[in-house]
Amino acid sequence: MRIANITRKTNETDIFVELNADQESGIDIDTGNGFFNHMLTLFAKHGRFGLIVKAKGDLDVDAHHTVEDTGIVLGECFKKALGNKEQIERYGDAFVPMDEVLAHVAIDLSGRSYLVFDAELDNPKLGDFETEITEDFFQALAFACEMNLHMRVLYGRNTHHKIEALFKATGRAMRKAVTINSSIKGVNSTKGVI
Repeated sequence: MRIANITRKTNETDIFVELNADQESGIDIDTGNGFFNHMLTLFAKHGRFGLIVKAKGDLDVDAHHTVEDTGIVLGECFKKALGNKEQIERYGDAFVPMDEVLAHVAIDLSGRSYLVFDAELDNPKLGDFETEITEDFFQALAFACEMNLHMRVLYGRNTHHKIEALFKATGRAMRKAVTINSSIKGVNSTKGVI
C-alpha cells in the first residue's frame, strides 16, 4: 500500500494529513472551514483515495494559511507515497461537468512543478472561503507534489459549481496518474527518472 502521513506545524497552522493512494480507506476531513472540507471530501471521493486531514489554523485572520498549508502537506504526502514512481501511468486528465459548468484538469507527475489555472471565480466568497485562494491551494499542491497541473473552467456561471468541478476533476485525474501499470518497466520516462 502506498500510504503516507505528514504533520506540519508553523506559527500559523498545525496540519496533519494521511493519504492512502491505493484505495478509499476512509475520508475524514476537518479544517475548520466548511466549504474547504466539502472540496477535499469531493477530491478524495472522486479520486478514490483514503484521506484524513486535521488542520488548525488562524481562521480568525482568514482561511488562506490553512488552505495553502493543507495543499503543501497533501502534495508532500503524494510525493512520499509514490516514492520513485515506478510503473505509475504518470499522466492523467478528466473532464467534469457540474450542472452548467464544464471543467478540465490534466496532470503530469513529472517531478517538475508547474500550475496553469484558468478559471474566473466571480463570487469572491463562499461561506467563510475566499474563492481566490482556490488557485493558491492548487499551486501549493502542485509545487509540493512536483507535478504539472493544468486546470481550466471551459464555461459556466456559478462559482461554487466551478470550484467543485475543479476539485472533482483533480481527484479523477490524479487517480489515473497514480495508477500502477504492470506493463511499464521502471518509470514512464525515457530519462529513467521522474
